[in-house]
Amino acid sequence: MKTSAVLTCAALVGLALTALTVADDKPAAKSGSAAAFDGLKKLVGEWCQADKEGPDGQPTGPVVTTFKLTAAGSVLHETLFPGSPHEMVSVYHMDGPDLICTHYCALQNQPRLKLEPGKDAKTLVFKSVSLSNGKSLNDMHMGNAMITLIDDNHYKADWTALKDGKPMPDHVGKFNMARKAK
Repeated sequence: MKTSAVLTCAALVGLALTALTVADDKPAAKSGSAAAFDGLKKLVGEWCQADKEGPDGQPTGPVVTTFKLTAAGSVLHETLFPGSPHEMVSVYHMDGPDLICTHYCALQNQPRLKLEPGKDAKTLVFKSVSLSNGKSLNDMHMGNAMITLIDDNHYKADWTALKDGKPMPDHVGKFNMARKAK
């Protein structure tokens, strides 16, 4: 009788451990920042201004920005105005639980922006948290960025320069982008 009870208990413990192991195999839900980064990764490719489309609905203007993944998929590299004298780079990556963007600007400084918590996973708002090659965040820099993921072939990006913590209305970039046809 005691042997039967011991075997029953051992079987129950085994089932419980199996259930815990199976539960641990499920992928953990991604944080808002990690999910946002996954959304940004879908931008890999070439992008043109959406307001310059041909009769077939495909964008006809020059490539304004390109995105590529690098560092084993842990970094999204964006080149703005590729090949032009105002070419710039923005690099997106996770830093612990935070999504960070470092913008290598034509202003010759490098603001570091952090994704703000948001309720809408398709509207990503970044705010500057530090500035390289500048005295302080009071120097003019690209301090705010909002990227709106519309669908797989369209997104909007609004960049605003700040000086002394205030928006510079003459230094704003608004982009309405469409994926370049392959």
